Amino acid sequence: MSKEQPLHKEDWLFEITPKKSLLDLNLKEVWQYRDLLMLFVKRDVITLYKQTILGPIWYLIQPLFTMVIFTIIFNKVAEISTGTIPTYLFNLAGIVTWNYFRDTLMATSDTFKKNENIFGKVYFPRIIMPLSIVVSNLLKYGIQLLIFIGFYLFFVFIKGDVITPNKSIVFFPFVIVFMAMFGLGLGMIISSMVTKYRDLTFLVTFGISLLMYMSAVFYPMALVNEKLADYAWIVLYNPMAHIIETVRYMFLDTGSISKFGIIYTAVVCTLTFIVGVIIFNSTEKSFIDTV
Repeated sequence: MSKEQPLHKEDWLFEITPKKSLLDLNLKEVWQYRDLLMLFVKRDVITLYKQTILGPIWYLIQPLFTMVIFTIIFNKVAEISTGTIPTYLFNLAGIVTWNYFRDTLMATSDTFKKNENIFGKVYFPRIIMPLSIVVSNLLKYGIQLLIFIGFYLFFVFIKGDVITPNKSIVFFPFVIVFMAMFGLGLGMIISSMVTKYRDLTFLVTFGISLLMYMSAVFYPMALVNEKLADYAWIVLYNPMAHIIETVRYMFLDTGSISKFGIIYTAVVCTLTFIVGVIIFNSTEKSFIDTV
């Protein structure tokens, strides 16, 4: 009876070990699992409105209804001026941009808790899950941008309004990148903390609603300095307020952007993303024991 030969390290096809660096995105392995990434993206896009009557039409209905309500309440009743820019177009630009950040943050912040069964049974790079959320919400953002462009063309060619995009619009992809980094970073930080403190789930839902009012979604940032001089810092130090103001400036050539706003937003979004990756990588090693 022959004895089995011991296996040596070189006999294994794969070796799964904890990450050596907390800042490692492990992009090489993510690329190897790209099919899984696209599968999660497809799941997020298709199953969200599965078994609903209107289906993906909700992608269109949500921003349009919100645009109408914001226009009635804030522009008609509260009389917030948007200058020469049509109020519907002004609000839609802010709503569409805010929706991308909000949806990315909300979905990412529940990564570990929502997928604990999958994480506990099969191995794959955990970072794939939040990355799939960023990509799937980017597709939704693209659809809603098409709605915005449709309204833009309506006001220009049908209504005859004089609206021209600013030449800085060529840098719009960078705005999307920083917005994605900010939402992803915050989401990964919160997701890691939710594994121990489930109360944060309720705090995020409540906090994201309050944050919208501090992000210049339905008002120009110039109005903050004019009306709330003592509290303007709350908005001025909010990266999303600068991002939304920048999007309006690029597409509608309204408002203004400052060097401080650009540099501050870029630094905060980058640092938030780095901290989020570090905490996420640290939590994934032991979260299954606490989730």
